[in-house]
Amino acid sequence: MVFLLLLKKGAGFSNFLAGFRTGYNYQQKFSLVNVKLKWVKDRVLDAVVADQGDLKAACILVSIISSARGCCLPIYRLRLHRGQLGLARDLKLSTFIRRYPNIFSESHVLDSGGTRVPCFQLTSEALDLRREELGILQQNQIDLVERLCKLLMLTRDRTLPLQTIDQLRWDMGLPYDYFDSLIPLHPDLFSSVRLPDDRVGLKLRVWDDRLAVSQLQKNAAFQQKEEDMKNGCLAFPVGFTRGFGLKRKCMEWLEEWQRLPYTSPYSDASDLDSRTDVSEKRIVGVFHELLHLTVHKRTERKNVSNLRKPLSLPQKFTKVFERHPGIFYISKEERHSDCCSSRSV
Repeated sequence: MVFLLLLKKGAGFSNFLAGFRTGYNYQQKFSLVNVKLKWVKDRVLDAVVADQGDLKAACILVSIISSARGCCLPIYRLRLHRGQLGLARDLKLSTFIRRYPNIFSESHVLDSGGTRVPCFQLTSEALDLRREELGILQQNQIDLVERLCKLLMLTRDRTLPLQTIDQLRWDMGLPYDYFDSLIPLHPDLFSSVRLPDDRVGLKLRVWDDRLAVSQLQKNAAFQQKEEDMKNGCLAFPVGFTRGFGLKRKCMEWLEEWQRLPYTSPYSDASDLDSRTDVSEKRIVGVFHELLHLTVHKRTERKNVSNLRKPLSLPQKFTKVFERHPGIFYISKEERHSDCCSSRSV
């Protein structure tokens, strides 16, 4: 699973680049500079990604079982949801569930053929935690709704297939049953629509200028970077994995790239030439914002790839993750598909 993560800004990076301010401005505005930066493994971030797999799967199972009648489901019913869990193909679902007897208790029922099959329910401790979780979700409903609104505002038509949102719901902290428990409470904001490919989508009914402010813009305002905000050349926080070596040419390019105009991910960028670094900076800004809409500033790379058309991105847009290892980290843990995280805050 390839995961994309945002990385925190490294101390002293501005000073590190201060001596290399000579010239790519003209070239970057009108072409895409060919700079390649190598990927360096970050064991700490990889460990974080590896540890979250079981947690995600267990939490999804808790949500599914708790919503069932009697809070109990036979294994053949749970297998219907296996694709959402991200478990290794050679791992039996029942084996995974039995790893956590403090969460799941096992009994047996007879199926339609009279065969005895495992049935799993939640322990009393898990039920208590589930009730606490539901209370927290209720307390943070406004935040959850705003996250969902901002996600839809990033898209061209303020619309996404439910399947795409489903893939992001865990990362964004949305309830597992958000479409049934959250969306109906806000008919003034959301409506379900039939997409051209006959899938069901979720559409944001109204644009909210109050929400159309990116995290990078908020940070600049908080840090009182008035000059940067005025000229529109906001720079991304940058930090590199220990042991990462940056060549002089790359340092020069990155310094000048940071000084290019910043295009808000919530603004119309149809006039930008995709072959320029200005356009690339806009793409970086889109995913910087997207990852900030997630709870842990990370998501699986496949979730990002599915957003190309809704976000009006060019082909091979994921190359920005490889060209900017100081902003994003791609974890390549074998157990998972690629995970993309933000290095910046």
